[in-house]
Amino acid sequence: MAVTPLPSRRIGRPPATDSAETRSRILDQARVAFATDGFEAATNRSLADHVGVTAGALYHYFGSKLDLYLAVDADVQRRVYVRMNEAVDAADGFFAKFEAVLDVARDLNAEDPSLATFLGARRTDIRRHPEIAAAMPVERGRERDFFARIVAAGVDAGEIDDDHSAFVTEFVVTLLTGLTDGESYDPVVHARAITAIKMVLRGELFGSR
Repeated sequence: MAVTPLPSRRIGRPPATDSAETRSRILDQARVAFATDGFEAATNRSLADHVGVTAGALYHYFGSKLDLYLAVDADVQRRVYVRMNEAVDAADGFFAKFEAVLDVARDLNAEDPSLATFLGARRTDIRRHPEIAAAMPVERGRERDFFARIVAAGVDAGEIDDDHSAFVTEFVVTLLTGLTDGESYDPVVHARAITAIKMVLRGELFGSR
């Protein structure tokens, strides 16, 4: 399901006083375009049209489509992980921290589904375009490191056996990947999936075998 673009008006090169606002609006609109079409299908011309600026204005801020894509990715990563880190730091132990992350994921998706949709499309773009992967080697490991830290907190709290920590990390990464890849298109379905994950963690979803 396509993400609805934000309202826009076509502009040329902006005055300096409008630079920050215009750059922010370009990132917002380009995020929707990349999330909907992917890196390859989003041409420079279609991006300029989608964002509502002239090609000259687009190149004034970003020298290439790859530069724009990387800027969008950095903006999304910042917005997501600022909220998630705040939530994790306020909770104790693996289960509380992971549920806090799930709550942030639900809230972010309700506020702006294009964030999760972009992250889902990003995984495909990285696999298909080595130039993207080469340009963000550190960022690609951020997600796994983030969840490994939560699992480590569970080990320290005695909630997770240290011998199982690698398995739990893969479990967590797989769950969150599924939320962005398959369930972010509909906030109601997304919220239901998050509730289901919490029920699994609490042993409430399935009966005993």
